[in-house]
Amino acid sequence: MKKLAALLVLLAAVPALAQDKLHLYNWNNYIAPETVKRFEEDCKCQVVQTYYSDNEELLAKLAAGAKGYDVLVPTGNAVQALIKGNQLKPLDKAQIPNIKNVDPAYLDTKFDPGNKYSVPYAMSTTILGYNDEKIKELGLPTDTWAVIFDPKYLAKVKGRVTVLDSPNELFAAALKYLGYSANDTDEKHWKEAADVIKKAKPYWAAFNASSYIKELTVGNIWLVHGYSNDIFQANLDAQAAGRKFKILQGMPKEGAVLAVDSMVIHKSAPRPDLAAKFINFMLDGKNSAELTNLIGSGNPNLDAAKYIKPELKAYPAIFPPKDVAAKLEQLQDLTPAQRRLRSRMWTEIKASK
Repeated sequence: MKKLAALLVLLAAVPALAQDKLHLYNWNNYIAPETVKRFEEDCKCQVVQTYYSDNEELLAKLAAGAKGYDVLVPTGNAVQALIKGNQLKPLDKAQIPNIKNVDPAYLDTKFDPGNKYSVPYAMSTTILGYNDEKIKELGLPTDTWAVIFDPKYLAKVKGRVTVLDSPNELFAAALKYLGYSANDTDEKHWKEAADVIKKAKPYWAAFNASSYIKELTVGNIWLVHGYSNDIFQANLDAQAAGRKFKILQGMPKEGAVLAVDSMVIHKSAPRPDLAAKFINFMLDGKNSAELTNLIGSGNPNLDAAKYIKPELKAYPAIFPPKDVAAKLEQLQDLTPAQRRLRSRMWTEIKASK
């Protein structure tokens, strides 16, 4: 009898062990747990998430031969690099009918004409995030990149500032601060940007692309160069923890980077069928709206608009008005030679004191 009971327990466990799995390689904090749970129930599968904090990290890992991922969520310039590197599987649009919900303004881009490989997922801006209590007390501006680059401001917040551990994002901010395009590739201008970064570096606490949300929430860090949805999340966490301060978003008047992140299927995806189901699921208006309502992401999905909380539409970092949008730039992919130069300059910056 005991053997029979043991056998029944073993047989009952088999379906769980053999459960279908979707492997999602995504940014930190870039999908609501509620959305994941609903997809798992819908497809009778398990979503296994792995995270990256920068496009360069994603590209390097795949270039080194990493496999086992179904869906990736890279930014436009990284999509461009993945297509060039033959890393993606073409989409079967017949399996993704909800692509009709995407705003045409974000389709048929230069990096993926006809959306052969990618479908827009969500948007974010790379901006300033700050502790309203501390920054107001110090009388610092929150509408200019100068606050993280100019020593006259940084002296007041030394050791309380972090910047993204991303050469592309940090160079873009420095270039905008200097009055250049975020996509400027003039080597002379890059050197100017590197000098700005080196002069500011002694005042920064760290290059941080992941844990800065927590550092803002607990009050250890007062000012960051970060992603708009992360800053939104930090404020939610701070309020939930009963903090007296708020974490607010600051849009630099010089302009900033707009990231349109897309869903793509890796060329060696174990389950391209589940990947297509996931992409179609995320393009449903209600599911897409959760990216904005719960994560604070900008949204390229027209059908999501009616489900988004009205108060969020007032956030310029989430829904930029025309004057702000005019100063936003999407990063473009670099040539191999430009990548090598940027990498050398980044190594020098990290090594400087």
